[in-house]
Amino acid sequence: MAERISVKKTYKLYVGGKFPRSESGATLAVKDRKGNVIASCCKASRKDFRDAVLAAASGAKAWKKATPYLRGQILYRAAEMLEGRSAQFVEELQLQGLSKSAARKEVQSSIDRLIYYAGWTDKAVQLFSSVNPVASPHFCFTVPEPTGVIAILLGEGVGFSELTEAVGRVLAGGNSAILVSGNTIPLTASTMGEVWQTSDLPAGVLNILTGPVSDLSSTVSSHRSVDGILGVGLEAELEKSIQEAASDSLKRLRFEAAGIPEGSPYAIQDFLEMKTTWHPVGV
Repeated sequence: MAERISVKKTYKLYVGGKFPRSESGATLAVKDRKGNVIASCCKASRKDFRDAVLAAASGAKAWKKATPYLRGQILYRAAEMLEGRSAQFVEELQLQGLSKSAARKEVQSSIDRLIYYAGWTDKAVQLFSSVNPVASPHFCFTVPEPTGVIAILLGEGVGFSELTEAVGRVLAGGNSAILVSGNTIPLTASTMGEVWQTSDLPAGVLNILTGPVSDLSSTVSSHRSVDGILGVGLEAELEKSIQEAASDSLKRLRFEAAGIPEGSPYAIQDFLEMKTTWHPVGV
């Protein structure tokens, strides 16, 4: 009997609540530590990113209207789904170079991050709002609002817990997100789309693209429908080019070094806009 050929999975993009292939048809081979091809992942093109922006803009409207309590419930549901599939994520992280203990720690940390930000969705507004004293007969108060569509760019060497941290903080503030995962952990990034798909998240709120960040950075930073960019573990030259291209449309930018971050409500504030309202007293 002829030896059976193993069927290697092709991990797809996650755009608008669906799992399309790249419009270009391009894929990237994913290899283990020994150099053996273990799977393929779609290589996102500029057209894929533009499609993701349209989906994110549509999803942002529904996500902004959702109550903070509901957003917290959905983030908590994602943590539940990730907990239930933790063995699969540990296995995929091992295939991508981590030891079993390190992979398990990454997954557990990711679950904790989602639960952490789920708890802040209905508290961040209280923390960052204020009533402002003014020298006139007016009520003056400031309330945070979501920035809008946020692109999350992950550099080489960024771990799964950092990916989850970035997504959690952006979604907790009521923003929609487009994650460009890079080449370090494409399998787990793609599989995370399956977790969110089964967590009652409205279509388009989170979109996941795989492929080199450098191929899409110019399109991301110059797209006028992208309201902010969160870069984690990017090279200095790439950060500089993003800043220059983004200056034309005045995006909110945030760059951070790679490394497991400490959860903080102020991480949510990075992508909130402060809206100040004046109202005459007695009217």
